[in-house]
Amino acid sequence: MVERSYLRPVAFVDSPFDLDGKVVRLAGGLAWFSAVEIAVTEGARRVSLELVPVERIDDALARLGSEAATAWRNLVAPRPPLSLGARTVRLDQPQAVGILNVTPDSFSDGGRFEGADAAEAGFAMAEAGAAIVDVGGESTRPGAKPVWEGDEIERVLPVVRKLAAGGTAVSIDTRKAAVMEAALGAGAAMVNDVSSLTYDERAPAIAAAASCPIVLMHHSGPPETMQDAPHYEGPLLYAVYDWLAERIAAAEAAGIARDRILVDPGFGFGKNVQHNLQLMNGLALLHGLGCPIMVGASRKRSIGALSAEAPPEGRLAGSLAFALKAAEQGVQLLRVHDVPETVQALRIWRGLRDAALAPG
Repeated sequence: MVERSYLRPVAFVDSPFDLDGKVVRLAGGLAWFSAVEIAVTEGARRVSLELVPVERIDDALARLGSEAATAWRNLVAPRPPLSLGARTVRLDQPQAVGILNVTPDSFSDGGRFEGADAAEAGFAMAEAGAAIVDVGGESTRPGAKPVWEGDEIERVLPVVRKLAAGGTAVSIDTRKAAVMEAALGAGAAMVNDVSSLTYDERAPAIAAAASCPIVLMHHSGPPETMQDAPHYEGPLLYAVYDWLAERIAAAEAAGIARDRILVDPGFGFGKNVQHNLQLMNGLALLHGLGCPIMVGASRKRSIGALSAEAPPEGRLAGSLAFALKAAEQGVQLLRVHDVPETVQALRIWRGLRDAALAPG
C-alpha cells in the first residue's frame, strides 16, 4: 500500500519573541507553533505518529519525502488577500462571513429574511464587521430537498444586486451553475459551493470563467441522506484532507487558479457529533493544502447535542466557542449567523494576540 504523510501544527505559543528557530508562523496569520504532529498512513490505517519540534523539521522532511515537504511549505506560506470586486479581504487575521439565508426552510433562520428585509439584514452584517455576506437561496440542512434553480435565482438575485450595489462584498452560496452565473452577473464576487463543484457539471466552467474565489466544501452524500449513519474508513481528518486535495486538483484541471481556491471541512455535512469534534480539534492540519480555510459551525446540531438539546436560536455561546477554537488554529474565514457577537469575540481574541506580540 502507498504511504502518505500528514503534518498538523501543534504546540501553539503566544509570541515568537526570543524563540528564533523554535517557532513558525502559521499561514501568515496570527498563530505561531513550535511542533508538528506527523502521521504516516497506509491505506486507511495510521501506521505511525510522532511529534517533531520545528527546529528539527528539516531532518523529518528529508526522511519523509516530497509530499511532506510540500505540506510544510503550504503551512508556512502566507495567504494573499481575496479580491472581491472593489473590496479586498485580508487573510492575515480571522474574518467573519455573515450567513444570509433567503429561504423558507433553513435549519436556523428559515423564512426570517426575504426581499428588501434580506438586503437590509446583509447591510447590517457588513456594518457590524462582516468582511463578506454569503447569500443562499437553497437550504442544504440534513434532509433538505433540492430547489429548482429558477426559484433559487428569484430568491437571491434582488438581494445580491442590492448588496453589491451598496458596496458589500457578496458571496453566493449555491451548487447550481445557473445560479452562480446569475449571481455573479448581479455583483456577487465569490462562490461558496457545498458540493465542491460536483453537483452541476457546468459549475466548474462557470467558476473558471468568472476568475473569482471559490469555496470547495467537504461533504459525504447529498443533504437528503448525508446524516444517515455517516462513516469513514480510517481517521476522519485524513479522509477530509485527501478528499479536499482531490477536489482542489479537479478545480485546477477545470481552469481555476489555485490562488482562488478556498476549502471548508464541511462541519455537519455527513458527520456525526464525534466527527465534528475531531474535525474542530484538528483544523490546523488543513493548512497543509495551501488554501485559505472557511469554517461554518455556527448554530450547528452538534452544539445542541452538547448543550441539553438547545434549539438553534439558543446556540450562540457554543457557536462562539467553535469560532474561537477555529481562530486559534489559523482559520481565516468564519461563516456565522451572529455577526456582531462573533466580531466582538474576534476583537477580544485579536487584542490578546496584539498584547502577546508587543515586545516587553
